[in-house]
Amino acid sequence: MPSAIPAAGTIPWRLRDGRLEVALVHRPRYGDWSWPKGKVDPGEEWPVAAVRETREETGLTAHLGIPLPDATYMVMSRTGTPDEKRVRYWAATVTGSAARLAHEVDEVAWLGVDEAHHRLDYARDREQLLAVTQSHEHGVLRTWPLIVVRHAKAVARADYEGADDQRRPLDERGRARARALIPVLAAYGIRRLVSSPSVRCADTLAPYAAAARLRLRPKEGLSEEGFATRPEAASRQVARLLERGNPAAICSHGPVLPGILTTLATRVTPDLTGRDEVVALLEEAAADKMVKGEALVCHVVGTGAQAGIVAAERHLP
Repeated sequence: MPSAIPAAGTIPWRLRDGRLEVALVHRPRYGDWSWPKGKVDPGEEWPVAAVRETREETGLTAHLGIPLPDATYMVMSRTGTPDEKRVRYWAATVTGSAARLAHEVDEVAWLGVDEAHHRLDYARDREQLLAVTQSHEHGVLRTWPLIVVRHAKAVARADYEGADDQRRPLDERGRARARALIPVLAAYGIRRLVSSPSVRCADTLAPYAAAARLRLRPKEGLSEEGFATRPEAASRQVARLLERGNPAAICSHGPVLPGILTTLATRVTPDLTGRDEVVALLEEAAADKMVKGEALVCHVVGTGAQAGIVAAERHLP
């Protein structure tokens, strides 16, 4: 039975004089042109690996956009046995370029769509190129992320000796998950943090806030107590984030999240190809109130009344 090799990568893209260009890498060992990608390290999450591999292979710092079609194919292991390799891809925008290229890559080329199509050495890589091209043509390639986070695992109510439940802290596993969320949120370039004032929510985002030097904004409407008295307040916080259009993360509690996710499901772009799948993902997450420490990424086009969700993905601890 072949073993499965997880890998992740990106299709970096940019517009030059209105012309879509994508970045390919050349690997001298194989003499091929392909997308920047590489194996997921043990314990590493897919989006974190995608950004890391892009930086190592291209020297480019990138933020993830919409997910693209996976690629699954067979490779030969060092022992001569066949292994199945699964690569998850994202479209990515470049935010900086300072790192050195990995030794596996000797050239990075920004190419127009037609030239990229001809230069790619593997037919499977053209599926991601087609998805990027079609997304650009339909106006859904340039997006911004809104990430919904359920607080990480906290000390059990039965074990908490304090009188104020809002002060109940994360346990050891919860603190570890909060630290693990730093590179996940960074992969999407999150710049605004909104949270329930409860300690278990605030402390889920606090490590990223410190690492990114961002202010953490507490909102009572996102707390369980606030939700009990004003259930509409959480949805209003979502509307405000959609109005701003800044890459944002919002952290709340299991009882509050179904309302937030149901609101987001109504903002999925009506004529989107694959709309039913995006709505189903949000509705499924609402039904199970998400997993503690989960980050659900919504990719949004536009702002305010025109804001529409065009893709969504779940990252569980």
